[in-house]
Amino acid sequence: MAADADSNTTLAIILAAGEGTRMRSSRPKVLHEVAGLSLVGHALASAKAAGAGKIVVVIGPDRPDVEAEIRRVAPSANVVEQRERRGTAHAVLQAEAEIAKGFAAVVVLFGDTPLVRPETVRALAERVQQGKIGVAVMGFEAKDPTGYGRLIMDGPHLIGIREHKDANEKERTIALCNGGLMALRGEFALPLLKSVQSKNAQNEFYLTDCVALACARGLSASVVEVSEEEAQGVNDRAQLSQCEAVLQKRMRAEHLKNGVTMIAPETVFVSLDTTIARDVLIEPNCVFGPGVSIGEGAVIHAFSHLEGATVAAGATIGPFARLRPGTKLGEGAKIGNFVETKAAEIGQGAKVNHLTYIGDATIGAGANIGAGTITCNYDGFRKFRTEIGEGAFIGSNSSLVAPVTIAAGAYVGSGSVITKSVPENALAVARGKQVTIDGWAEAFRARPENIAKKKPSR
Repeated sequence: MAADADSNTTLAIILAAGEGTRMRSSRPKVLHEVAGLSLVGHALASAKAAGAGKIVVVIGPDRPDVEAEIRRVAPSANVVEQRERRGTAHAVLQAEAEIAKGFAAVVVLFGDTPLVRPETVRALAERVQQGKIGVAVMGFEAKDPTGYGRLIMDGPHLIGIREHKDANEKERTIALCNGGLMALRGEFALPLLKSVQSKNAQNEFYLTDCVALACARGLSASVVEVSEEEAQGVNDRAQLSQCEAVLQKRMRAEHLKNGVTMIAPETVFVSLDTTIARDVLIEPNCVFGPGVSIGEGAVIHAFSHLEGATVAAGATIGPFARLRPGTKLGEGAKIGNFVETKAAEIGQGAKVNHLTYIGDATIGAGANIGAGTITCNYDGFRKFRTEIGEGAFIGSNSSLVAPVTIAAGAYVGSGSVITKSVPENALAVARGKQVTIDGWAEAFRARPENIAKKKPSR
C-alpha cells in the first residue's frame, strides 16, 4: 500500500448513486432535504464531524446536480462515479485510489440515512483499529425485523449478515439487524472488497459479504449497536417525513438543554445549522430555515418565518414576520407584525413595527419606520438600495424609490413617495395637495341617479 495518507486517519466513503425511484420525484433522492439540508449533506456533515481525514462520495453517472450539492457542502470531498450499478461493494471500489493510500479505517456511509450521529461513525472507525477486528457493522434491534438483513452472531462476534429473503426460519427470529454502515480496517479493505463475488440472484457485489470474508481470513467482525431510530433510512416520502420528525425532536431538545425557551416546542421547526443563544424566547409556530442565528435574549413571536437572517441580542420579531436571506438585525431592533425584510441591515434599536416591506436597505440605529412603508428596490431588471440614517423617521404609508438616501435625523411625511435623497434633519413631503370642497358630498348624494340606486335602510 502507498503511504500517502496519515495512517491514523479515517477515509469516509459515502454511497449516493441510487436512483430513489420510490420517491416519485424528478430530483435524485439524496437531494431531498431534512431540516434544511440535503440527505447527502447530512452524511457529509456526519463524516466531517466524526473527524474523517478524507471523504469520497460515489454518485451515479451524469448527475451534475448531486455533484454541485456535494461541492457546496464539502468542497474538499472527492466525487467519483459508479457508471454501472453492480452492488454496494462495487460502488465502494470506485474509490479504490483513495482506499489504497493507507488510511487506518475506511467507513462506508449511505447518502440516505440522515439520522446517523458523528459519534457512531467515529465508533465504527475506532472499532476496526482494535485487536484483530477487521470489520465493524452498525446494527440495531428492530421492533419488526421483517425485510432487514439479520446480523448472525457467535457470542460477541459477528460472523455473517443474512438478507431476509435468504434467512431460514430460525434466523428470521433474530431482531438484531444490519443498519448499513460498515467500517473496514484500512490494511484489509482492498483485499476484502476485491474478494467479494457476484454469485447471487442479482449478480451484484454486496458489501455485506465482507463480514464472512473477514472471518474466513482469521479476522473478527464486530457490531456497533445504535437505536432503530438512528438507523432509519429514506426510501420514500413517508420515511422522509419520519426522519424530519425525529431530527426536529432531537434538535429541539438540544436547544432547550442549551437555555432556549420554547412555549410549544412541537410547533417550532429549525434547521440543522440554526444557532440560538441562551434566554431566547420562541413562541409557537415559528420556522427557522437555513442560515439563521439568534442572539441572546431575543424574542421570536408566534407565526414568524426566518431564513438566512442574523438577529442580535435583545431584538424582537413578529408575530407574523418574515425575515428573508441577508437580513441583519442590530441589538434591540424590532420587527413587528406583517413585516417582511430581505437583504436589509437594521441598526441597533431601530423599529419596523408593522405592515412594511424593507428590501435591499440599510436602516440606521434608532430609526423608526412607519406602518405601510415600502422600499421600492426593483425596476424589473436590477435591484437598488435604500439608505436610512440614524434617528430618521419615516411616516406611515411612504414609498421610498431606490436608489435613495434618507439622512440621519430626517423626517418623511406620511403618504410620501420619495424619489430624491433627503438631507440630515430635513422634512420631506411628497404627496398631492389636499383640496376640500364644502357641501360636495350632500350634493352628490342628492343627484337623481344616486337617489334611484340608494337602498332603503333596514
